[in-house]
Amino acid sequence: NAALVDGFTVHCFPARHFSGRGLSQRKTLWASFLLQMPSRNIYISGDGGYDTHFSDIGKQFEIDLAILENGQYSKDWKYIHMLPEEVAKAAKDLNAKRVMTVHNSKYALSTHSWKEPLESISKAAERDSLNLITPMIGESVYLNNTTQTFTKWWVR
Repeated sequence: NAALVDGFTVHCFPARHFSGRGLSQRKTLWASFLLQMPSRNIYISGDGGYDTHFSDIGKQFEIDLAILENGQYSKDWKYIHMLPEEVAKAAKDLNAKRVMTVHNSKYALSTHSWKEPLESISKAAERDSLNLITPMIGESVYLNNTTQTFTKWWVR
C-alpha cells in the first residue's frame, strides 16, 4: 500500500501472467492495482489470467469500477490472459459496480477476430447483469456519470 495524499491510496495486488519477454526472462513480477479515493475505488487488473485473487480483493474492498483485461486470449494462454467467460467471472468475484474492458479491439496477437472480445463480454454482461461500459477507443468516460451510455460501436 502507498498513501499518496489524504484519502488517496494505491494498493498493489497479484496478477497472473508470466515474464517471458526480453533477455532477463522470469525475473519480474506482474501486478494489479486498486486506486482507493475518497469518492470511489477503481481496480485495474493489468494483463493476467483468472485466479482466486479477484475474489479475495472483492471481499476486502468495494469496487466502483473494475478495468479488466479482455482480449488477445487463447485456451493455450488461459493462465496469462482471461478467456471471455473468465472476465465476467472476475467482475462478479470483485462485486464490481461497473466494468470496463481493455486490451481488446486494437491489434491481433491471437486467432480470434478483433471484435470477438467485445461481443463475448457484452453477451456475458446481459446474462450476468453486469454494468458494462464500452467506450469507443478515445471516447471519454465520465466517472461521476453512472448513467452514461455507450453504443455497440464494434457492430457495424
